[in-house]
Amino acid sequence: MTIISPSILSCDFANLEKEIKKVEPYVPWIHIDVMDGHFVPNISIGIPVIKSIRKITNLFFDVHLMIENPEKYVDAFIDAGSDLITFHYEAAKENTSKIIEQIKNKGKKAGLSIKPKTDPAEIKNYIDLCNLILIMTVEPGFGGQKFMEDCAKKIATVKKMANKDDLIIQVDGGINDLTGKLCTNLGANSLVAGNYIYKSEDIKKAIELLKK
Repeated sequence: MTIISPSILSCDFANLEKEIKKVEPYVPWIHIDVMDGHFVPNISIGIPVIKSIRKITNLFFDVHLMIENPEKYVDAFIDAGSDLITFHYEAAKENTSKIIEQIKNKGKKAGLSIKPKTDPAEIKNYIDLCNLILIMTVEPGFGGQKFMEDCAKKIATVKKMANKDDLIIQVDGGINDLTGKLCTNLGANSLVAGNYIYKSEDIKKAIELLKK
């Protein structure tokens, strides 16, 4: 079964609890994008928001750190209620293994993400250390961008390099029912979708189409 992780970046932030409750019956995860305005050219939510929404849902918190120096903030994000921390290889090339270990030592799942221009071969040595590999099919920073089909080819490459059957290969960026199917056919087993879900007239149906 494909894990669908709705991105709350596409939510109405004035009604965040209500927006989370809209997807809660249909998905096990929610995707929380954290941006610092440095690693990516946008600023989003942070630790206080995660701590607040942790009180109103039992959904699995799939937290995507698009920030510089992730090792400085990992513990605080976990303490706020994150279940999985995904950080960017490009932001931590010198200490990738240490950050993965840092996350796992706190009893949480560790994910590693790559931007569209990064060759998956660069993370080959880290794949089996991770619970999840996130392949970006847009330039990270803003929702609603067009899916970059060439990036989807990395899914099969990562799957081939992995030596573990339980690796989650997640894709984020321009995901809808058509691009989602392309990704799962290539080997992805988790899809992040924001606008496609939250701008849909029928959220339940949108999620069901992604699951298929």
